[in-house]
Amino acid sequence: MNLSEQDKRLIYLFQGDLPVETRPFAWLGQQLGWSEEQVIERLKDFKKAGIIRRFGATLYHQHSGFPANVMVAWRFSGEDLEKAGLTLARVRRVSHCYQRTTTREWPYNLYTMVHGEDEEDCRRTVAEMAKTVSAQSYALLFSVKELKKTSMRYFA
Repeated sequence: MNLSEQDKRLIYLFQGDLPVETRPFAWLGQQLGWSEEQVIERLKDFKKAGIIRRFGATLYHQHSGFPANVMVAWRFSGEDLEKAGLTLARVRRVSHCYQRTTTREWPYNLYTMVHGEDEEDCRRTVAEMAKTVSAQSYALLFSVKELKKTSMRYFA
């Protein structure tokens, strides 16, 4: 898909924070000299072409009552991996759930980000999760300090 300069500007504006108002796509249109309908149709075109994969909101867990978090690295084999992943992904306090390739030095292949009120709360949640999926091997990686948290920016 060939992108015009206006397309690139739309992508640039769309990837940032949209204003909190009833018609944010109308706002985008105003920035581009387009109608709200033109913006929506062009974004649909981008989705269909695979340029935009998803549209979502970011919740800052530290400000929502869950100041602690832990990345849990799980080790599962064979068909247990997918089953455990689908089960763990449904836990309310899990915001991310990924499968990754293992290495000889690091045998963990499933990762979940668990949020809680404090470290002990996270540990209790993880223990319950481990019991639910009969996990034998996992590692807790608590966040110490957030150094950077940004999304990719295109056409800046």
